[in-house]
Amino acid sequence: MKRVLEPEVMDTPLEATDYDAMDLTEVNTDFAKQAIALGPAEKALVLDAGTGPGRIPVLMCQMQPQWQIIAIDLAKSMLQIASQHIQQANLQSRIHLQLVDAKCLPYEDEKFDMVVSNSLVHHLPDPASFFSEIKRVLKPNGAIFLRDLFRPGDEEILNALVESIGKEYNEHQKKLFRNSLQAALTLDEVKQLISQVGLQKVEVYPSSNRHWTAQRPWSC
Repeated sequence: MKRVLEPEVMDTPLEATDYDAMDLTEVNTDFAKQAIALGPAEKALVLDAGTGPGRIPVLMCQMQPQWQIIAIDLAKSMLQIASQHIQQANLQSRIHLQLVDAKCLPYEDEKFDMVVSNSLVHHLPDPASFFSEIKRVLKPNGAIFLRDLFRPGDEEILNALVESIGKEYNEHQKKLFRNSLQAALTLDEVKQLISQVGLQKVEVYPSSNRHWTAQRPWSC
């Protein structure tokens, strides 16, 4: 199944609101717990690339009170919603939202102790540039936790996955999910890109019937 790109930025109020309305509490909580288990046990500066509505950095800061997070996105509508969630959690001093392109980060080399990203890669027309930037801004011993969808092998599997997400999702939300699956990378493509940019000791594996995960623990 060929990759079909979708718009890189989900920046209409409807897209942002519909995405935020999806009940992803369980998967977001699981993501946050796994990220914390991989990251430094004490103080850390973490980059969350493609933060969307900002729910994951809120969860991470609630679970790990010593972390500071820079959360970036290219969608102003998403950042507006993220700002509301951060204010509601009273975490403005620890989560800093920035309108930034993950493919061209404005940060100095080896700035971050950890880079996390959930559901960003399938939006990128050139994911290699993002992986290169991760390598550049991450400390040599820094942790990595990335997760995204992988592209199904055929149309039949794609249709089954879309139907599996439940009747609680409206047609627009289902369309967003379908488009994302079609725009996603395969597991082999992710492995090739990580190897190509020279990221070392990164484990890449299927973490569900539709997600891949790439991870590397913090090392002292």
